[in-house]
Amino acid sequence: ALINDISLLTKIEEAGTLYEIEKVNINELVLDIIGEIQPRLEENGISLGLSLPDNLVISGNQVLLYSVFRNLFDNAICHAGNNITIKLENYMDDSKYCYFSFSDNGTGVPDEDLQRLFERFYRVDKGRDRKKGGTGLGLAIVKNAIQFHRGDISVKNRNGGGLEFLFTLSKEM
Repeated sequence: ALINDISLLTKIEEAGTLYEIEKVNINELVLDIIGEIQPRLEENGISLGLSLPDNLVISGNQVLLYSVFRNLFDNAICHAGNNITIKLENYMDDSKYCYFSFSDNGTGVPDEDLQRLFERFYRVDKGRDRKKGGTGLGLAIVKNAIQFHRGDISVKNRNGGGLEFLFTLSKEM
């Protein structure tokens, strides 16, 4: 997994022109991911709140867009705690961008760690091992894949607990 994640990050940064651009239905992509992670959601008592239009289609790379949403879900499942709610919302569109909020009502992270979450290999809990904590590259992949799609991402702690990632994806590449 570590080699695959490093390879993906390197390819995004150094060989972005090699990615095929196609029309991607975001709602279908997210529903496919939810089907894959459903057992883990049930095991951890996690409920979902989705607010995505059925016809939300953007031009982009299917693999990278999958990585964005899959890594956000995996991160919340692994680190936000049990018996939480994960919400994904397409809260706005304009002529150029789709705007998303991905949030949970879990544990959140200390404020001093927030901006470092997108760094390669950064871990909030230094004692985590790779078995539980993954490769430490998931959110770096998310940020780079969003930037590849001419978007931006930020993260903040929510007032009621948990994290909220706000990001944009360009509709056309």
